[in-house]
Amino acid sequence: MVKTRRFEARLNPDADDLITQAAELLGQSRSEFVVRAAVESAELVLARSDVTLIAAEDFAALVASLDQPWSLPWLEQAAGQPKPYTREVA
Repeated sequence: MVKTRRFEARLNPDADDLITQAAELLGQSRSEFVVRAAVESAELVLARSDVTLIAAEDFAALVASLDQPWSLPWLEQAAGQPKPYTREVA
């Protein structure tokens, strides 16, 4: 993939040294190391973005509530009405 965009960041000396050491250990350039770390972190954040965490007792209460029938007289009445459409099975 052709790299056409540039990203810059200001670092304190400690962060700069840490990144340099880690990149050297992996045999990568500082740029490769930083981009790879940023992409991995972004993928993790996005993967977690559609996950909802809930306490175990709240989850148990939610699941138990699904077994409780609702009393919806208007829905029961509507379901008992003749259907305006029919489906023919071929």
